[in-house]
Amino acid sequence: MPDIFAGIDVGTGSARAGLFTAAGELIAAARRPIAIWREAGEIVEQSSDDIWRAVCGALKEALAEGVIDPARIGGVGFDATCSLVVLDEGGRPLSVSPSGDDGRNVIVWMDHRAIAEARAIDATRDDVLKYVGGSISPEMEMPKIAWLKRHMPSTMARAGHFFDLADYLTWRATGSEVRSTCTLTCKWTYLAHEKRWSDTFLAAIGLGELAADQHRRIGRTVAPPGTPVGSGLTPEAAAELGLKAGTPVGAGLIDAHAGGLGTLGGRTATGGNADPTRRLGYIMGTSACIMATTAAPVFVPGVWGPYYDAMVPGLWLNEGGQSAAGAAVDHLVRSHAAHEKAAAEAQAAGMGLLDYLEARIASRFDNLSEAALLAAGRHVLPEFLGNRSPYADPEARAVIAGGSLDDTIADLEVHFVAGLCGLAYGLAEVIDALLATGVVAAQIVASGGASHSRLVRQILADATGLPVILPETREPVLLGAAILGAVAGGAFPSLPLAMAAMSRDGVATTAEPTVARFHADKRRIHALMRQLDGDIRRAMPRQA
Repeated sequence: MPDIFAGIDVGTGSARAGLFTAAGELIAAARRPIAIWREAGEIVEQSSDDIWRAVCGALKEALAEGVIDPARIGGVGFDATCSLVVLDEGGRPLSVSPSGDDGRNVIVWMDHRAIAEARAIDATRDDVLKYVGGSISPEMEMPKIAWLKRHMPSTMARAGHFFDLADYLTWRATGSEVRSTCTLTCKWTYLAHEKRWSDTFLAAIGLGELAADQHRRIGRTVAPPGTPVGSGLTPEAAAELGLKAGTPVGAGLIDAHAGGLGTLGGRTATGGNADPTRRLGYIMGTSACIMATTAAPVFVPGVWGPYYDAMVPGLWLNEGGQSAAGAAVDHLVRSHAAHEKAAAEAQAAGMGLLDYLEARIASRFDNLSEAALLAAGRHVLPEFLGNRSPYADPEARAVIAGGSLDDTIADLEVHFVAGLCGLAYGLAEVIDALLATGVVAAQIVASGGASHSRLVRQILADATGLPVILPETREPVLLGAAILGAVAGGAFPSLPLAMAAMSRDGVATTAEPTVARFHADKRRIHALMRQLDGDIRRAMPRQA
């Protein structure tokens, strides 16, 4: 009897698969890398075929590791980055790349080639833009399609399907062209609260042809996350994934939204059901997303949304974000003169570099909150990929103050902590914008790889003044995807009931009042650095 549910998560650098019981217990998980190409002009590309191969390999490995009979898999859910997949009418990859390689048919979420197109869309001042925080991001799909039309007209003419990556995965698995409410509402300007596309908006931005044939190329059939898609796995996809044909597949989610699903509505430490409208989800990966759900729509300048029915059924979602989170910290650490020496010591100790740095730091402080004091003289505005929220400024750039010629690992620790503080202050800015418009934020529930760091959670709590909760499961994003499969397979009648049964809170980290003044002072410096970045760009505009 089917009693196990598969969650498949495609991030920026890898595809992962996890197998969960109906109680949310992780049985097995596996990972496969995916290729990525980068070119000048902030171009970042991937291959949908390569991603699918990685998905299949990861799931087969997880099944083997867990010694799970494929007949026990009761449902499959997919989540993925909000990357754009382009296929021709026959479903074959179609190049989005200046290289002309049809294998490179995915414009990755972090690709910023479409900044000019995003500005042109904003200039229309269409009412649709109210539902993306007032300003569309080059990370979203309409600017990217507009870029293709302008720069690769042959691709635009031959394109038969434009998919968000999560929808591509459900299509590849089932053959169904159904799109998810989550992907279309959050990244494509679909108006879920009215269940429609705005054809006047498409015409205004020069993409009126996308309305043809009931919007077939971008999504004429839209379903809430977790809705069974098609007739389940096709025989071909089932063979590739190592599962049975007909296994139910749920409409998917964007990866960060899967993290929200896997954390915000579970059981609390006291045994009650969490109220997702009183919690913020902070999903940390290469980038970071801040999820706030409300019963009524809330319009927050510079914060994406409000989106109806995009994550938790019947609720509105506001989505803040940081375009570079894990990527920013990794870059900071790699750029320090002591990186190579520290990496060698970490390897000798059998540890990852960031874990090694944290262990060194934690060993010197009885009160981990005081570790932030290391960064009293070093300040980082980590906007390496622009500001997603709340300033909606994709051309913002990083500023580092207080650097020196010190090439010791001790100074690398300072650099590391300063970067973590900078990320925490960016989160605090988004929270301030949410609170100013009436969103309730009593707790932060953190997920993603960096959330397992005690130092990260303590700095987040101290910088924001809010308790930071770590989910019980180590894989909340995979769990969110598995929840989709559980609902699609009929194990639960709704997403909220599945969330309550499969997700639970773990440890909580609270703010330490003794460092509140320190973080307040650093936040003032953070604001000055943001102002300086703007002043510099106005004085010395970037050359095309």
